[in-house]
Amino acid sequence: MRLPSVLLAFLLVSSPAMAARQAFPPTAPGRIELKTLPAGVLLKASGRGNYFSSANDLFRPLFRYISRHEIAMTTPVEAQIDDAAMYFWVAESERTKVAGNESGVEVIEIPQRHVASAGGRGAYSRKNFEDLRTRLLAWLAERPEVESAGEPYAVYWHGPFTPWFAKTFEVHVAVRPRT
Repeated sequence: MRLPSVLLAFLLVSSPAMAARQAFPPTAPGRIELKTLPAGVLLKASGRGNYFSSANDLFRPLFRYISRHEIAMTTPVEAQIDDAAMYFWVAESERTKVAGNESGVEVIEIPQRHVASAGGRGAYSRKNFEDLRTRLLAWLAERPEVESAGEPYAVYWHGPFTPWFAKTFEVHVAVRPRT
């Protein structure tokens, strides 16, 4: 029996051999939760305008950097939507390979962060981001113990060759205790 080509493609792009290291566990699609993200080293590329019109221009310098320094890819990729920026996580085991700022890539260290996280599935589009952001902020408004402490941002778990129906993503917003 032959497997349909769509199923075969899905199996190829979602196989363990294609998996990257994870900086933290993902939030399942359809779920909203509070979670703590670890401190870490991130590589940042900045652009103009919004993320959705700049994503390729942001990805290229980051990918060249990790390729040049033989740094393994770590998921997820974070995306600041307005004032476009893309962030690659660097696994702890790869940090000695980081060579400082260069060619449009800034190395930043971030502290542990507390976030509200909403998980989604589908294309990495402005509409999907905005829909999930709306759900997350409505959920957060009902939480008596925490409040937003920043702008929502996107978290993407899959690469560009993963079919849209297999992609998962999150929207995060930093939180703090409500006063």
